[in-house]
Amino acid sequence: MPSHMRNEINEIPEAAARLLDGSAGDIARAGKAMRDSDPAFLITIARGSSDHAATFLKYAAELVAQRPVASVGPSLASIYGTSLKLKGGAAIAISQSGKSPDIVAMAQSATTAGATTIALTNTVPSPIAAASTYAIDINAGPELAVAATKSFVNSVVAGLALLAEWTGNDGLRSAVADLPEALARAVRLEWTELTQELGDAESLYMLGRGPALAIASEAALKFKETSNMHAEAYSAAEVLHGPVALVEKRFPIIAFAARDAAEGPVVEVADNLAGKGALAFATSSLAMKARKLPFVETGHPVTDALALIVPFYGFVEAWSRSRGFDPDAPVALKKVTETL
Repeated sequence: MPSHMRNEINEIPEAAARLLDGSAGDIARAGKAMRDSDPAFLITIARGSSDHAATFLKYAAELVAQRPVASVGPSLASIYGTSLKLKGGAAIAISQSGKSPDIVAMAQSATTAGATTIALTNTVPSPIAAASTYAIDINAGPELAVAATKSFVNSVVAGLALLAEWTGNDGLRSAVADLPEALARAVRLEWTELTQELGDAESLYMLGRGPALAIASEAALKFKETSNMHAEAYSAAEVLHGPVALVEKRFPIIAFAARDAAEGPVVEVADNLAGKGALAFATSSLAMKARKLPFVETGHPVTDALALIVPFYGFVEAWSRSRGFDPDAPVALKKVTETL
């Protein structure tokens, strides 16, 4: 019988379509607010998988809107009681449950400080929605597995739809509209060779740059959550500055490369490490020494990176079960972590 996690991975294309249809009005209103306020900068407020979605949106906003984006520690409000000067800026707060106390506190602080605050949440109404100027229901539907999958993807899709609406970028708008179909193709991909070659590995590196670095971070977290397996994400620009010292023969490396300006440099690092004996894989047809993993091209450099996480989710769910774990109920974890 399929796990809840597998079922939720299979639902990703439908969930994305549901979001784009059901939350179109909320996205349009928030996008208009962003156009009207014309923020000089953005901050993001999130933790865990939601923070990886925020990192993805950071790169997307910097590339498309050309606005600087910074991740703000929620504890500034909930623990330290600090109020940031955010007038003239905007804030994106991401929380599936909508009730993590520190995320809510920071969102409320940002709103009070004068920022245009937008909540991306799977629960409306919720405390995070009440604390923000605008709320977008990501419409992922119930997510029963502890490890987030469809809620991560829909958080990014909601943010990209908001970005397209804000900037009037027709290329991004079209690519977002086409995402459900692209994600449906991605769900069908299998990373069989990675499964066969990983063997008894106990540690891995995940590499990426730009939006794909957020995907690498999300992938590393999923290995830890579902399989008790140590995995770390690094920028392909930084892995050679220290972390490479741990890369021995057949040390596993997954390079998440999208069809963007960073594809060549990321693949070059993967090939370099493969040449040194690492068990390197890359989501690119440019790879010469690294093993090639199947991927879906979406036709846009930003959405292309998002599609990479879907076949990985399918792989890691199966890998977890093959190692004797229950991907629906990782040890010592719970669905909502109510950090103060």
